[in-house]
Amino acid sequence: MTTAVNAGARLDRLPISSFHYRIFWLVGAGMFFDGYDLYVAGGVIASVLQTKFATGPQIPQFISLTFVGMTLGALITGFVGDRFGRRFTYQVNLLVFGLASFAAVFAQTMDQLIVCRFVQGLGLGAEIVVGYSTLTEFVPPKSRGRWLSFMAFLVVAGFPVTSILGYLIIPTWGWRPMFLIAGVGSLIVWYLRKNLPESPRWLEAQGRTAEAEALLQSIEKETAASAGALPAPSVAPAVPQVAVSELMKPPLLQRLIVGCWVLITINTLIFGFVIFLPRFFLGQGLTITNSLGYTVVLSVASLVGCAVGAYTSDFIGRRWSIIGASIVTIAAGYVYAQFGKDADPLMVLSVGFVLIVAIYVQTAILFGVYTPELFPTEIRLRANGICNAFGRGATVVSPFVVTTLLANYRLPGVVWLMIGLVVVQIVVVWAWGVEPAQRSLEGLDPKAEAART
Repeated sequence: MTTAVNAGARLDRLPISSFHYRIFWLVGAGMFFDGYDLYVAGGVIASVLQTKFATGPQIPQFISLTFVGMTLGALITGFVGDRFGRRFTYQVNLLVFGLASFAAVFAQTMDQLIVCRFVQGLGLGAEIVVGYSTLTEFVPPKSRGRWLSFMAFLVVAGFPVTSILGYLIIPTWGWRPMFLIAGVGSLIVWYLRKNLPESPRWLEAQGRTAEAEALLQSIEKETAASAGALPAPSVAPAVPQVAVSELMKPPLLQRLIVGCWVLITINTLIFGFVIFLPRFFLGQGLTITNSLGYTVVLSVASLVGCAVGAYTSDFIGRRWSIIGASIVTIAAGYVYAQFGKDADPLMVLSVGFVLIVAIYVQTAILFGVYTPELFPTEIRLRANGICNAFGRGATVVSPFVVTTLLANYRLPGVVWLMIGLVVVQIVVVWAWGVEPAQRSLEGLDPKAEAART
């Protein structure tokens, strides 16, 4: 990597200003609609079944093809984003997602809706890869964990927002307006994102130094206008370019394994456990009214978890936050599995609340913060795309695994699967995970580390 521009050090020394807030909201608005559409399926499924728009056998297709689309979208966008840039990729995937949402509004059959949902999945899978990675390359290391965790907060906020809107809209107007909201919102964000700059780090990594320099001068001028004189940047040593083939060699291979495993784990926890909570509650003898009410309360726990993750990721670091939340998940999960039909509902809710908070601390850090930081700029989106493809692939099979475990071993079987995944997560993060807190992205590059030693 050339030192002619020194993009990383120049961005890292900038004080927080209106520039960072603008980037956050331009990226975050799209990420919110990613979360919105991810969680919209529950209300839509109930409506299409009730109105006989869909048959029972079509529902698994609707769900599974969404996740297949997300898996492919995550993998494809990684290669596109590293080749053509963050801004271009972000705009294309949001356009695909928005137009597919509009098409879903006018679907005449369930088969057409399933196809639209698959295309939406391509955009959803792409959004989560390029969104977090883009913000990672703009915000300074001292508060990078907090910024990215609050980005995850916006994604998770789609859960309660979708629930509230579904409650208000679907009984009167049906499921189509839910997709209309996603389509209109996505295209508005797509238009506003014309003001989203390209990543100077990516431009420099591509050898487009003149563009990177011009963009950095513009950013520095804007920041200085509000924050005053800027401190001098540190001088980063020249580091050789990293080829994607090096993902198959140590130490990047270990980082890739860490990234893949933690995303497999957290996706399984969310889509194999959290979304089954109403069913678990019913199995413990609660009424459907209490079950749905408890689910609403626990959706608040997901937001609390993201907020806690935003604080701990910078304060105590990524690795200890992940390991600590994993230990709490194991402990709360074990206690939760002991509850039977005669359990005190308040205890079920209390332990469930702690469990969901712990899971979403991991969600905020693993999706939004940790995985994008593990890899050098030249291959960040490709590596992150591979990790997310494995994670999203887990969502395709986890509902079937959970259903089988419930049938044969009831709730304890599901919880022990969860505990097993989290135990392995603790081991790989402890053994192979790096600590990115308070460190520049360039300083995390294995070749930069080797050059310093």
